[in-house]
Formats: sequence, C-alpha cells, structure tokens
Amino acid sequence: MHRIAYGEDENQFGDLRLPAGNGPFPVAIIIHGGFWREQFKLDQLDKFAEDLTARGIATWNIEYRRVGQEGGGWPGTFHDCGQAVDFVRILADSYPLELQQVFTIGHSAGGHLALWTAARHQLPQNSIVKNTKNPLRLKGAISLAGVVDLDLMYEIHQLKELKTEVGENPTRDLMGGPPNDYQSRYKEGSPISLLPISLPLVLIHGSLDIHVPIRISMEFEKAAKAAGDNVILNTIQDADHFNIINPKSDAWHVVIKSILNLLNE
Repeated sequence: MHRIAYGEDENQFGDLRLPAGNGPFPVAIIIHGGFWREQFKLDQLDKFAEDLTARGIATWNIEYRRVGQEGGGWPGTFHDCGQAVDFVRILADSYPLELQQVFTIGHSAGGHLALWTAARHQLPQNSIVKNTKNPLRLKGAISLAGVVDLDLMYEIHQLKELKTEVGENPTRDLMGGPPNDYQSRYKEGSPISLLPISLPLVLIHGSLDIHVPIRISMEFEKAAKAAGDNVILNTIQDADHFNIINPKSDAWHVVIKSILNLLNE
C-alpha cells in the first residue's frame, strides 16, 4: 500500500493499493461514508479495498476534509473529492493504471460523493465547487446505500429530529443550513439535481437499511431513468446498511458482480 498526498491538508491523501502483476489495472476510487463527519475515516473500507485489489483492481481509497474539521463541509469536502479523483491522472504517471477503466464507488455519504464527482461536468460554470474545467472522465459510478438526494436526506433527518427531540441533521451540517436557505448549494451538491450524469450508474441498497432508507435510491433510479441515464438499482433483501461493504457477507457477490459488469461494458 502507498499512502500518497493529493493536496497540502493533512486530510488530503489516499491509500493506493496495486494488484500483483504488471498492469495496467482498472481503478476503483473508493470513498468512505460516515455522514461526512470527522470521526469516520477511510480505514473503515480497508478490507473492502483489499478484496478488490486481490481481484485485480487497483484501489485509491481517499480521505477528505469532513464536518468538524477546518475546511470540511461545503465547499471543502466537495473540492477534496473532486481533487482526489482527478489526481488519478498524476498517479498514472508513476503507477500502471488504466485511465479508461476508472470508476468511483462509495458507501453512504461516500455514495453521495461517488455520484457527485461523476456528475461534476453538469455544474454551472460559476459554481464554487467547480474547481476544474477538465474533470477526469469516469467509466461509471457505483453508490452503496448512498445519500444521492440531499434534500430528501435532510427531510428524513428533520423528521427524526422532531420525533426524538435530538438536534442532529448531518445533511444540514454538511451544507451549512437547510435547503430553503441554500437552494443553490443543494442543487449543485446533490447528484439527483445534476442529472443526467451520462455515465453508467449502479445503485446497491439493502432493504433493511435504517441509516439511509432505500427510498432514496428508488427515487433516484426513477429520476435518472427519466433523464435518460443508464442506471441499475440492485436491492439486496435482508441486508442492512453495512452488509454491502463487508466482503464476508452474502451481499458481497452482488457488489463484485456489479463492478465487473461495469468494467466490461
């Protein structure tokens, strides 16, 4: 494993793992979740990355500034993920990576960022989170129980706040406030608002997920198909939020099959 900085901040780095052999290798850009909060780090997807690497796929497991850290949230979290994705071009100068076979794959909040980075070409020219005119062209993007609709996730958290009387809304914390106050931020930061993404998209979601309800992926699938995108939703029965990132779970074969299908398109 090679730990490599893609920026100057201490949280702007990634772990590059290379399969055995000479390559060039397809590349999975892995983006961890944790509702964008600082206590959750990239190491939660180490086993995930190791399994893919053992199957012949190079993995770039990225860290990024998160809510609770200086520069985290809007727009820094978005800047970092875009920068880390584009950095694969630089990595390919030193490592045997196949730039025509790069895809993003993220879990939970990372699923949001995986689809968002794939959709950056849809951002308005004056967007504060558009930090490149030439984003890396991806083979596709995979969301694992991803927060692919920030407005809907905000509403779900708000409902939970009202029921529990506990003030905790990670989406609000990421964006700096509610959708009504920051409509342009939510439009530019939410994958569902940037459709069509015009890349192959895969959504994988467990039916028993209580952290990110499966309705978010179902609504995204409808909207993406209506926009003309090539999108697949794989619902895994009896799987919760974390089964789908566990290489030892029954759900793992669905993740692997989805990745191989994407690379073979």
